Amino acid sequence: MQPILTITHLSKTYATGFTALKDVNLEVRRGEIFALLGPNGAGKTTLIGIVCGIVNATSGSVVVDGHDNVRDFRRARAMIGLVPQELTTNAFETVWATVSFSRGLFGKPANPAHIEKVLRALSLWDKKDSRIITLSGGMKRRVLIAKALAHEPSLLFLDEPTAGVDVELRRDMWELVRTLKASGVTIILTTHYIDEAEEMADRIGVINRGEIILVEEKTQLLRKLGKKQLTLQLDAPLAAVPAPLAGYALELSADGSSLTYTYDDTRSERAGIVRLLKDLEDARIRFKDLQTTQSSLEDIFVDLVRDKAAARTEQETQ
Repeated sequence: MQPILTITHLSKTYATGFTALKDVNLEVRRGEIFALLGPNGAGKTTLIGIVCGIVNATSGSVVVDGHDNVRDFRRARAMIGLVPQELTTNAFETVWATVSFSRGLFGKPANPAHIEKVLRALSLWDKKDSRIITLSGGMKRRVLIAKALAHEPSLLFLDEPTAGVDVELRRDMWELVRTLKASGVTIILTTHYIDEAEEMADRIGVINRGEIILVEEKTQLLRKLGKKQLTLQLDAPLAAVPAPLAGYALELSADGSSLTYTYDDTRSERAGIVRLLKDLEDARIRFKDLQTTQSSLEDIFVDLVRDKAAARTEQETQ
């Protein structure tokens, strides 16, 4: 199946000399939820701006559902809905007028039934005649999403959609995203809340300093890079890890009361745990409790960015 979005060798250098994107290549599959993660200043918003035709690229190309977003701008842009970070809309217009106007901007004929459907889905129907200025921050965020959906896009960008909103609204938006996906809309989500990506995304992309450093299926990413740890609470503290156990690379806590074994979730590693427990018994090390923990997507993200930064520093010093 042809990807709905193809980004090829995309770069952006501003007039100041700052390079925001460096040779970005990315394909987004039709119908998926793709989470783009990265620290502040990583290039997420610049990338979205270029795809949506708001920012001009220095080099490279963007194709949206077969339409080049420079040579065939109108068709490409009509495929896209954008929910920006900033709460920017006409404060003195009503919700109905604002959302209806957004549909007309894309040359779509009036469709009150569709506008009503969108407003009801976002719990905005009872606010349809309210002026934007009278709404709470969470309701204004919902209006931005309604505007982005007014012209029935195939590709929806959600740029930090739940930043600064309460937990209830975040959950409502998660449910809306799942509903949109079920209806066939492809969603690209940027977020600082790693749990959002872990909860909803099919694939994860990580961007740092303008470069895509990883694109992976979420489940595979957690399986490949996620670490598991087995922590043993000892009956009696140890001064040091006994020499016969050195091969397990065990970590002894500062007070000597626990041992931690880090492993990946493979059959051989699980067999290694059985051997470790036997070797502990042979070494007459008793434990009163054990627990396992697994690294989250947030742990993986932090490690990836830190490792990339360390590698860059090492290259610069050579």
